Amino acid sequence: MLNKISSKFHAWAKGWLVFVLMLLDGFFMGFIMPLIGGLLKDGTGTQQPMDLQFFSTPAKLFAMVESYGEYGRAFYRSVELTVDILYPIIYTLAFGLLLSWLFQRGFKSDSKMQKWNAMPVGAWLFDLLENLGIVAMLSTYPAQMTAIAWLTTIFTMVKWTFVGATILLAVIGLVMAAKNGFRKQVNRK
Repeated sequence: MLNKISSKFHAWAKGWLVFVLMLLDGFFMGFIMPLIGGLLKDGTGTQQPMDLQFFSTPAKLFAMVESYGEYGRAFYRSVELTVDILYPIIYTLAFGLLLSWLFQRGFKSDSKMQKWNAMPVGAWLFDLLENLGIVAMLSTYPAQMTAIAWLTTIFTMVKWTFVGATILLAVIGLVMAAKNGFRKQVNRK
C-alpha cells in the first residue's frame, strides 16, 4: 500500500501543485490553526490545544480538558471533527508531493530514497488517531479514561516523530536537489 501511495505522490509531484499545496499548508499553519487556538483560550493565554504537546501525562490532559470549560470542549470537539481532519490531508499531500518533487531531483529514480516520500502518511495516520483520542476525552468529560489519555499521548508523540522525520527528509531532498541543480535525475545504464 505504501508503494502505491509513493507512486501516486511521484505521479502528482508537479511544481505548480506542490506550490499550491504548500501555500495552503502555510495558510492553515499560519492563520487558521492559530486563529482556532486563540478562540480556545480563555483570555489568560494559558490554554492551548492538546495536540500541540509532545508529551503529556493523563493528569495534565484531564486538567486541560477541564480548563476549556463547556463551550471550549464543544468548540474543540467540533474543530477536531472538521478542520483537524481536513488539515492533516492537506499537509500530507503538501509534504508527500514536496518530498517527491525534491527526491526526483535529488536522487536517481531507482534509489531507495524515492519511497521515503510516503513518510507524511505516518503523521496523517497518527494525527487522526490522536484526534479520536482527544474527541473521546472531550466527549466523555467529566469521566477520565486513563487508557485513552495514554494512547492519545502515544499517538501524539508518534505523530510528531513522523513530522520531524518528514522535515529532515525535506532538508535532505533540498540539499540533494540543489546539488543536482534541481534537474530531474535519470538512471544511466
